[in-house]
Amino acid sequence: MPKKILSAEFKRECAELVIVHGYKHKDAAAAMDVALSSIRRWVTQYRKEQQGITPKPSALTPEQMRIQELEKQVKQLKSDNQLLKKASAFFAVEMNNGNK
Repeated sequence: MPKKILSAEFKRECAELVIVHGYKHKDAAAAMDVALSSIRRWVTQYRKEQQGITPKPSALTPEQMRIQELEKQVKQLKSDNQLLKKASAFFAVEMNNGNK
């Protein structure tokens, strides 16, 4: 049986059943037709995100999703900056060799 791909929104809703609405883990799992272990994992992740801890997997909360997107952009910008520095150094050397 192929593995279901579940959206962050669905996972957040499942976690909120336990955290916000007071469902027991097993009742939330039954209501959402997912494994109990999944509910437990999402609830744990959701609580960590509420404390400001950025998860390794995809975030559940909008704030952590935004942080992950910004971290991804920063990483790309740093990479682009390194490439530009190398290109600048290369062309500086070429210009100096052409002036001789």
